[in-house]
Amino acid sequence: MALTVNQWVPAAHRGDAIGDSARRVQALLRGMGHASELYAMTIDDDLKGVARSFDHPETRGGDVTIFHFALPSPMTSLFGDLPRGRVLQYHNITPAHFFAPYDTNLFRLARLGRQDLSTLVGRVDLALGDSEYNRAELERMGFGPTGVMPIAIDTDRITRAPRRPALEEILDDGLENFLFVGRIVPNKKIEDYIRLAEQYKRYVNTDYRFIFVGRYDGVPRYYSTIRALIREYDLPPDRFIFTGPAPNEDLATYFRMASVYVSLSEHEGFCVPLLEAMAADVPVLAYAAAAVPDTLGGAGMQFSPKDLEYAAELLGVLTFDDEVRRSVIEGQRRRLADFGDARVCRELQSVIARVA
Repeated sequence: MALTVNQWVPAAHRGDAIGDSARRVQALLRGMGHASELYAMTIDDDLKGVARSFDHPETRGGDVTIFHFALPSPMTSLFGDLPRGRVLQYHNITPAHFFAPYDTNLFRLARLGRQDLSTLVGRVDLALGDSEYNRAELERMGFGPTGVMPIAIDTDRITRAPRRPALEEILDDGLENFLFVGRIVPNKKIEDYIRLAEQYKRYVNTDYRFIFVGRYDGVPRYYSTIRALIREYDLPPDRFIFTGPAPNEDLATYFRMASVYVSLSEHEGFCVPLLEAMAADVPVLAYAAAAVPDTLGGAGMQFSPKDLEYAAELLGVLTFDDEVRRSVIEGQRRRLADFGDARVCRELQSVIARVA
C-alpha cells in the first residue's frame, strides 16, 4: 500500500551527512512507490527544489514522519504532537564536556540538545538509532520500542567524481597522505593526530602528510590549540593541511590519493567518512570508540586503548605491508555491502510496517 512517508530535518545542507542521507532515503521511498517529501527549517539555495520549507501546509500530513534528530529545534515539540506514525531517527549529540574548555555556547547547545531529546520519551511510535551505539543511548533514556536504521549513503560522490589532475600532482610528491574528513572539533581529538605524527616520524618514517578535510572555523579556540601543538612539537607546519570544506571532486581526490584513512575520534554517532574510505578502497585505522566499532563491523584495523606509539606502528604496517593492505581492503569491501540500498529499503519497509 502506497503511503506518504515524510522526513523532517532542522537544516538541509549539501554535504551534511544527515541531510544527504535524508535525500537518499527520499529517493528510495519514492522508488518503493510511496509519496515522500523532505521538510526543513533552513534550506540551502541549491536545495530549495528538493526540500520544502517547514511552514508548508502539508508538513504534518504524512502517514509516517521520520524526524532526524541531532540538535535542539522547534521541530521537536511539534513532532511529539503528531497524531500518528512518529519515527525518531537519532544521529547523536556530541557530549557537552568536549566543548567546555573551548566554547561555552556550544557547551550549552549540546546540553540543551539532550534535554530537548528527552521531551520525546513516550511521545514517539518508534525510536531508531543509526547505530547500535545510538540505539542503546535511546533505550537508556527511556525510549521504546527502539531499533537501528543506518544512514543511507550514496558513495557515488567519491567513486564517480571527475578527476582533478592538478591536485593529484600536488599530492603525489613522495609523501604518504594520511586523511581525516570531518569538522575540526574537540571530540574528533585532532590533537592526537599531531601526537601520532610525532610518534610516526620518530619510529616509522619522516615522509608523511596529514590532510584534514572539513570546516575548522566552528570552534576557533580549539583550532588555535591544534596549531600551537604543531609548533610545540616543532613539526613542519606544511605536513598538516587543513583544507576547509571541499567540493566533491576535491574530496574524492583526497580519498584517491590517501594511503590510510585515520580516525582518532572519541565520540561518533555513526561516522560516514569511514564508509567513504571503504568505497575508495582506502584502508582504515581507527580508535575503537563510541559508534566506530558498530560502523566498521570488524572491518578496517581498530585499536584500543589509545596508545599512539602502537597506533604509529599500525599506521606503518597499513602503509607499507601490501599483503595486510589487501586483506584490510577486502574486509572493508565486504562490510560496505551491508550499507547498500537493498538493506536500507528492507529497513524502511520494516519501519513502515511497524508504525503505519
